Amino acid sequence: MLIVLQNEMICIKYTCMGNDMKDTEKKEKLKKKKDPDRVGGFLFKFVEITMWASVIIITYLMIKAPSSLSADMPDYVHPKAYYTLMLSESILGCIVMQAAKKAQGWITIPSWMLIPFVIFLYCAIFLGEVRMFYYRVNNWDTFLHFFSAGMLGSLAFSIISLLNQSKKVPMQLSPAFVAIFAFCFAVTCGAIWEIYEYTFDGILGLNMQKFMLEDGTQLVGRAALADTMKDIITDVAGAGVVALAGYFAMKKNSIHWLNSIQLRLKHKPAKTEKSEEKKPEQSPVSERHQKVNNEA
Repeated sequence: MLIVLQNEMICIKYTCMGNDMKDTEKKEKLKKKKDPDRVGGFLFKFVEITMWASVIIITYLMIKAPSSLSADMPDYVHPKAYYTLMLSESILGCIVMQAAKKAQGWITIPSWMLIPFVIFLYCAIFLGEVRMFYYRVNNWDTFLHFFSAGMLGSLAFSIISLLNQSKKVPMQLSPAFVAIFAFCFAVTCGAIWEIYEYTFDGILGLNMQKFMLEDGTQLVGRAALADTMKDIITDVAGAGVVALAGYFAMKKNSIHWLNSIQLRLKHKPAKTEKSEEKKPEQSPVSERHQKVNNEA
């Protein structure tokens, strides 16, 4: 009897230890999952505050700046046109941040997608335009175009995954088709961005396509097209790298990194109250008849 009790106590002990180990593993997994979420949330708030602060400061500087410069003015004084591009890009950044915040109401944006997104906005708008990194750092624009093309290619994998969930169009997509779609999506976004730059350069007199030097000297011939063509080539390269990586990942069924960046629709709560109201009330006879049928 004592031996049996001892064996039962040992079994209970090891069972408890096993449960404790499982609980510990679950807590560690949850902690690892929450850490990127905290980093993403912190970066999002930081970049959002930076964008709004840039809009306020640049607006103040633009109001105080003279319309044109005279010979007796110091070098650090700039005309109003100098701040136009900074202000427009900062406002655009604020709009994009607000759109992303609203999108989080019906789409779950994973941290591994949100973190690169906010880093790109910070580097492109605040560092690039406000802090003049496009002129101060060599190939800053090229690096951002490559980075953004890869990010858009990754986004394309999520988009096609969401679109393929439709029950109306049952379709199995091959890895090659998905990779080609991701490539075309990223390159198309890059082309639309170049159209945006060309359009607003003409409307607002900006220099987003870098057809002028910092001192206002206009480039001529191939030199004026060099920045735009370099951006498109870089977009193609970045999109191609991500598309190929996604293709081989799907072929080898090693899609962990693809799953970590997947956007997911948030499920809407079921309308239980309306469904209960629409249900006809059963009489006691029908309920009894149903019970009899179930017992049978």
